[in-house]
Amino acid sequence: MFFKFKNKKITSMLTIIPEKVIKFEDEVEQYNFPVKRTLKMKEIMGYKEHRLFDDGVILSDVAVYGMQYLFDNNVIQKDEVDALLYVSNSHDYIIPPTSNVIQGRLGLKTDMICLDIEQACAGFIIGLIQAFMLLDTGSVKKVVLINGDTLKSKGSKKDRNSWPIGGEACAITIIENSLHNNDIYSSIYMNGVNHKSLYIPAGGLRMPSTPETAKLQLLEDGNERALDHLTMDGSGVFNFVQTVVPVEVKKLMEYANVTDKDIFKYLFHQPNRFMLEKLADKMEVSRDKIPANIVENFGNSNSATIPMVTIYNYSDILLNSSYTVCFSAFGAGLTCGAVIMELGNLDFCKMITYR
Repeated sequence: MFFKFKNKKITSMLTIIPEKVIKFEDEVEQYNFPVKRTLKMKEIMGYKEHRLFDDGVILSDVAVYGMQYLFDNNVIQKDEVDALLYVSNSHDYIIPPTSNVIQGRLGLKTDMICLDIEQACAGFIIGLIQAFMLLDTGSVKKVVLINGDTLKSKGSKKDRNSWPIGGEACAITIIENSLHNNDIYSSIYMNGVNHKSLYIPAGGLRMPSTPETAKLQLLEDGNERALDHLTMDGSGVFNFVQTVVPVEVKKLMEYANVTDKDIFKYLFHQPNRFMLEKLADKMEVSRDKIPANIVENFGNSNSATIPMVTIYNYSDILLNSSYTVCFSAFGAGLTCGAVIMELGNLDFCKMITYR
């Protein structure tokens, strides 16, 4: 499905990262594999370290911290927030929506819309599309998009497939209308048939968490995890990324009438360096055009990784220059989405540490 929007822009981007840094070597002993083999995997996949918030810190805490930072630095005023989108799998409660909780904690106006969107890896793309739609109403002037996850309790420390790349972070993006006559192209692809390729079996209404679902099980591949933990079919997800993403991005580029020469960078979700390098090869684009250095330095924080790779690599130039970029994200759902738009001349672009 394609979408086209006009006269919209991203004006500010902020990411908030944990202070705690965990080195890959510090955790190799906890897996049921020879250390030498685990270190070899580190080199192939591009792992180095990941970051996690302290126990008890949840994403809404980090979002409130980041929003207050933006208010204190006059990036946005409280009464300017017309829509608050919270795109995450990390919710304070089953009821009410976490976006309402954040609105209340910040003391935002009541004449606004708060919306929770249950999405993981592709959440930044889906959040952008929703923001553009809200801006098209005419009533909404500024949208605050919050992305990220704090899901370490849903990962098994004995699962070498997923734990080393697990990261936590929060991203806040401000989107608003623009007087500049620009076109934005986006697409979305969803295949729920394969939703079990990346999911947490227990904890929802289908299978509530119990003492039994919390018990670790030794699996055939040598990893240990419980039904309460993230389960990932690595080969299935890899195949999805390699076969679906290149096709969908190419379709969007044709729809937008752009070529690789028009794209400054492909700012993609960051599953790991290996997967992104193979994706670049599959797309027949230079690996340099798909930066892949977030997981090795921070871990995979789901929908926060696109803002992270953008800010970490290009914050300085995006404050004073503008470029055509292609955002794309893919993962749980299974979902794939992309946006081609002009990005730059930002009012604010920064990464800070949560303290």
